[in-house]
Amino acid sequence: MSKEILLVVDTVAHERGIEKEIIFQALELALASATKKKYTKDVEVRVDIDRNTGDYETFRCWQVLDDEVDPFEYYDKQVLLSRVIDDNPEINPGEFIEESIESVEFGRIAAQAAKQVIVQKVREAERKKVVDEYQERIGDMLSGTVKRIERGNVIVDIGNNVDAIVKREDMIPREPVRNGDRVRGYLFDVKTQNRGPQLNLSRVSSEFLIELFKIEVPEIGDGLIQIHSAARDPGLRAKIAVEAHDERIDPVGACVGMRGSRVQVVSNELAGERVDIILWDENPAQFVINAMSPAEVQSIVVDEERHTMDVAVEESQLSMAIGRNGQNIKLASQLTGWELNVMTAEEAENKNQEDAEKALNTLMDDLTVDEDLAIILLNEGFTSLEEVAYVPIQEMLEIEELDEDIVLALRDRAKDVLLTKAISDEEQLGDADPAADLLEMDGMDETLAHQLASRNIITMEDLAEQSVDELIDIEGLDEKRAAEIIMTARAPWFAESDSDSSADSVSNTVTAEEQQTEDKQ
Repeated sequence: MSKEILLVVDTVAHERGIEKEIIFQALELALASATKKKYTKDVEVRVDIDRNTGDYETFRCWQVLDDEVDPFEYYDKQVLLSRVIDDNPEINPGEFIEESIESVEFGRIAAQAAKQVIVQKVREAERKKVVDEYQERIGDMLSGTVKRIERGNVIVDIGNNVDAIVKREDMIPREPVRNGDRVRGYLFDVKTQNRGPQLNLSRVSSEFLIELFKIEVPEIGDGLIQIHSAARDPGLRAKIAVEAHDERIDPVGACVGMRGSRVQVVSNELAGERVDIILWDENPAQFVINAMSPAEVQSIVVDEERHTMDVAVEESQLSMAIGRNGQNIKLASQLTGWELNVMTAEEAENKNQEDAEKALNTLMDDLTVDEDLAIILLNEGFTSLEEVAYVPIQEMLEIEELDEDIVLALRDRAKDVLLTKAISDEEQLGDADPAADLLEMDGMDETLAHQLASRNIITMEDLAEQSVDELIDIEGLDEKRAAEIIMTARAPWFAESDSDSSADSVSNTVTAEEQQTEDKQ
């Protein structure tokens, strides 16, 4: 029997490629199960197999319970501490006492039970092995053959009896895929499920585009070219930002390849997706100018506090800068990480003039200074009270027209005004508390929620009943964002609608407000 046990362990471990210890544990469970069948009562049994000789011993077990605390329910599995403490002085509640009993033979019945346990354990071990192996490969490109297609989800055989899945939302839209096709995908998640491990691949992520370029452009793998970021509208267009670490290399040309050979291979893999290769620049404004290609940018105004840029182009270039359905500006914004606002040069000039006049009036009113002094501050880059109050004093002293007394007076006035506003805002925001659903709503922040609550807009339902015109006078809330949060608040209306007509009515209402917002802009 000992030799048979060792033979079973060696054979299964070799055929399945799993550790022998797992097989030993499975056999111990199987022998324990076979032993229990000899008893009419429900008892606890443990089997211990010698890993070297294959010999095994069987023990009946009782759990020790505390007389005063633990409930005594299973007489055949439990024993009170007071009954065993004399023979086992070092035993503690929760531990087990054991009694050696006769072992069953490793015969047909035990072997059949062992087979069932081993099969289950082997499956669990194989699944764990797959999960562990591919958990370390998250972020890699995997390829395989399409095995089947289920409701738009593509099941891919990646070899070694392992399947991966490309869900419908992770497939390039309208991409033709058939059984037997070779496909590649970016591994972004590995999950353990009852039916086995699930490897999730994506063909629409920016990382997939980056991995494709790493394969096609050797200079990237060698570290001579770096990919900083990528943005995609899957199946239609993409942008990728590259930089060369060797001055002798043209990063854009290297990624395009001879007569476009390299970028064409990538485009073909992405179902004809057009890829723009952009030169990365450490200057954010220049990077945005590059990212707006093929449109030519005339000027850029950077707002670092809001992390936005106003991009001005010729009127003839406006449609190209925006792109079809806003595609170009959206991809440029994703690529650079900045919120971009595109406008004509004339609109930009008017906006700059309006902003300058607004800043001028703010400085004159809040600091109680004349127009000449306010203009001096603006020309030196001091456009807000915060800058006047907290920019290092030495920078203000470098302004020729200002002496130390004027600088100190301006800073004190600015701090006083900011303090007064902070106290006023705190008092106003403290009048009412927003509801949890309003605070947790997408696109909402705590300050805005309290500002809304101060106007008796407490819940999402309250916000859903508002119009854009009723909200745009809130500080820091423009027409675009007002329309967005109203639409988010009205989302439950769509979900709870019982008919297409009611859903269409809500949709048309929101669309009309969006159109009004766009017209005003």
